[in-house]
Amino acid sequence: MSVFKDLIGKNIEIELSGKNFYTGTLIDSGLDIIVLYVGRSQRFYYIPTVHIQRVKEEKEDQNSFVYELPEEKPLKPDSLTISFRGILNNSRGRFVEVYVTGNKSIHGYLTSIMNDYFVFYSPIYKTVFISMGHVKWLVPYPEHSAPYSINNQTLPASPASIPLARSFEDQCKKLENQLVVIDGGDSSEKIGLLQKVSNYQLTVITAERDMVYRNLEHIKTIHFA
Repeated sequence: MSVFKDLIGKNIEIELSGKNFYTGTLIDSGLDIIVLYVGRSQRFYYIPTVHIQRVKEEKEDQNSFVYELPEEKPLKPDSLTISFRGILNNSRGRFVEVYVTGNKSIHGYLTSIMNDYFVFYSPIYKTVFISMGHVKWLVPYPEHSAPYSINNQTLPASPASIPLARSFEDQCKKLENQLVVIDGGDSSEKIGLLQKVSNYQLTVITAERDMVYRNLEHIKTIHFA
């Protein structure tokens, strides 16, 4: 049973890795994920518990604004207990916002779910491979809506077929000898030619021809440059 079950229906403050704070009403809780409704933005945050560093119940204040809770959650679980993988499966083909690191999130939709990563199609970044272990939260878009107000007809129903491996490491190996962007390219050393993937280390040659070695365990996303 989830340790947060007793907090369902209560207002809580959550601190995630990277000193990110979110306040809202706890809607549901599973063994490895919770659902937080943030009334101010009217958004449901699906948050893997592995990244939760602190949870605190908010004290009731007579001056606090009370938000009315929606009757239904945007993603319905397949069983009585929600799970992170189950939510990912139910999100497939649905427009969502995913946050992994830094000060920006990725908008688009899930196309495939593998052992330890999933394939994400973004109108901006195109096909992105995202490590499951680094997802801080996922927010579904309202039904029948798309990011950037793009008409659904302008987005591919099924993006270009790419051979997929079962593991994130093996998928990165398929990108060898190609230009890639790691973690959204938040530094120049994360953009370059992926020369080799071996023993959970990526060797990347930057535009300045520097050879940089990166631990795969710390890579959140990777996509073609």
